Amino acid sequence: MGPWTLDLEALGVDWLQPSVKSGIKVRYSDPVVEIFDRAARIAKADGAASIRVDHVLAAFAGEESGLMGDLKRAHGITSASWRAAVAQLEKAAPAGRGGESGSRVAREYLSPEEAAEVLGIHVQTLRAYIRSGKLPAHRLAGERAIRIRRKDLEAVLEPLVPQS
Repeated sequence: MGPWTLDLEALGVDWLQPSVKSGIKVRYSDPVVEIFDRAARIAKADGAASIRVDHVLAAFAGEESGLMGDLKRAHGITSASWRAAVAQLEKAAPAGRGGESGSRVAREYLSPEEAAEVLGIHVQTLRAYIRSGKLPAHRLAGERAIRIRRKDLEAVLEPLVPQS
C-alpha cells in the first residue's frame, strides 16, 4: 500500500487458520469496536452508503498499538503518511460507480443518485424517466427509498443509427 509492502504473515497473521468455529457468534473487543465506529464516521463524512475497506484502513491511522503499531514501527509509517496512502487508494481506483475500484463488486441495485451518475444525467431527469415508465425502478418494502437495477439502465439508452 503506497510506498510500503506489508507482509502480515511475517507479523504472525495466519491466513489459513479460521478465526472462529462455525456457529459461534463473533464478539469484537472494545478496541476493534472503536475502529469500526471510527470507520463508520469516516464513511459517513465521505458520503458513502456503507463502510468500505479504505474507510477501515483510514480508521487505523491513529493506532499505535497491536498489529498497526507493529507495522508503523517496522516501516517507519506516520499517521499522516498512512492517511495519504489510503487517500491514494481511492484516487487510483478505475472509474466505475463513482470511482469504484476494480476490486469492489459492482452493486446490482443503485440509488437514483448513483444511477444518474452512471448515466451522466441529472438525478431529476432520471426520476422523470422513472415516473414516465421509461426506467423500471423498485421501492424497498415499507420504505421511501427507490432502487434501480444496474442492468435496467440500458432501458433509457437508444442506439444511434447512422444516417445514410
